[in-house]
Amino acid sequence: MVSQGTVSEVPVAGVAERVKPGPADRLRDGLERSWRPVVLLAACLAAWWVITAAELVKPYLVPSPGKTLDVFTEKWDYIWQHTWVTTYETLLGFALAVAFGVLAAVVMVYSSTVEKTLYPILLFAQVIPKIAIAPLFVVWLGFGMTPKVFVAVLISFFPVVIAMVTGLKAVDPEMLELSATMGAGSFATFLKIRFPASLPYLFSGLKVAVTLAVTGAVVGEFVGANEGLGYVILQANGNLDTPMLFAGLLVMSAIGVVLFVLVELAEALLIPWHASRRGSAVTTTY
Repeated sequence: MVSQGTVSEVPVAGVAERVKPGPADRLRDGLERSWRPVVLLAACLAAWWVITAAELVKPYLVPSPGKTLDVFTEKWDYIWQHTWVTTYETLLGFALAVAFGVLAAVVMVYSSTVEKTLYPILLFAQVIPKIAIAPLFVVWLGFGMTPKVFVAVLISFFPVVIAMVTGLKAVDPEMLELSATMGAGSFATFLKIRFPASLPYLFSGLKVAVTLAVTGAVVGEFVGANEGLGYVILQANGNLDTPMLFAGLLVMSAIGVVLFVLVELAEALLIPWHASRRGSAVTTTY
């Protein structure tokens, strides 16, 4: 007999309970996942150094890691100034793409007429090369920050919409029927069921969109700008300053990687239930 207030733990045949990982286990898992890319990155840097040290290519084509590092130390203020401009354009464009993308996805899911009307237009806008229409934005919006942000929004909008629409439509129909049976309205069903269930899909789209936003901002700077990493890269290319060109490319890549990691951290904080479901608490032993 089990006393009141206690719970009897009866083992289930064929099922083994997995112990919840502690801080040490998480650290070990993190190191296990990260050492391979770190080794690959170190190998690429070593290959870069060997190629330039052996003079297998001309220095004006591929600078050495040392010369590229010298650019960072000597012109750090210049690089940081333009890095901040590109980062601001990227974040603003990404935020607008998320806001309008989520809104468009919700409207499309709840209105088949809007979906059938808007979806082909979104697809048409996505397949147009952004570098081809970026000059039009400069003509229409001027040489300020607005056309760069607009290109960043345009290039990162589509992944957000597609991911959100997929997530909203992937909800279990039985859950929707249950909520309707219990008298929940459309807004309550969206807030309690549809939106939480769509978050894993949404974050998948956000990871793609945030890296594309960096590309969109730089593409806008390529067309017409007097600041930003795109401007730095164009100026370095015109002056055959390959160390500065490589420095700009490395910083641009670093921005994308950092923003991608931040989105992953937000995913881990906002939907921990999804992460725990991927690493379930029980495993079968059959």
